[in-house]
Amino acid sequence: MIDVMARTSHRFIRLLPAACLALMGCRGDRIPEQPAPPESPAPPAASAAKPDSRPVVVAFGDSLTAGFGVDPGRSYPDFLQEMLDRAGYFYRVVNAGISGDTTGGGLARLDSVLSLKPKIVILELGANDGLRGLPLESTRANLEEIIVRLRQEGARVVLAGMTLPRNYGPDYIRRFENIFSSLARAHATALIPFLLAGVADKEDYMQKDRLHPTAEGNRKVAENVLKVLAPLLESR
Repeated sequence: MIDVMARTSHRFIRLLPAACLALMGCRGDRIPEQPAPPESPAPPAASAAKPDSRPVVVAFGDSLTAGFGVDPGRSYPDFLQEMLDRAGYFYRVVNAGISGDTTGGGLARLDSVLSLKPKIVILELGANDGLRGLPLESTRANLEEIIVRLRQEGARVVLAGMTLPRNYGPDYIRRFENIFSSLARAHATALIPFLLAGVADKEDYMQKDRLHPTAEGNRKVAENVLKVLAPLLESR
């Protein structure tokens, strides 16, 4: 009798886990599945940036245009943009200045300037030609070709006149300066007689190299440019 009870008890113990599992299944005691969290609404699609439809003024030049030696946003084209905005002129100024550029380099990259479809180009090249003693005939020829091609594409040109340090000798300096004035007459372009007027002779406006303006000097340069540029602009 004891043996029968022991065998029965042993069989019951073995069946107990299965019975319990079956019972839990029947009673629904399983851990309920958690509902999936609601999907976050998709962020609104970013609207495409509105294209800048303002007519383009390209400042095409060398380090004097690029803003050599000053903080970003302190070149003369940057100040010119601020002045145009304050005065209510609806134009976008593009800085196409490259430090060290010559008239030959400018001619080589003219297509990139033309691709901007500029209404006006402020042409400031030639100083590096003079400082390097390059043939003045080449300087003039390069500038003239740039002017002609710009005008053929419908851009108006503002030519920035330059000079050289006095140690280059009066004859060379005179012939160098004459390039700009004679080209302006020949092609009826607006002329800034000397881009650095009121700047080059002021110690506070020039960097230590005495060749490049400080930030405040660039502000003054922008004023020089605007005086000649303004008559070519249309108001907003």
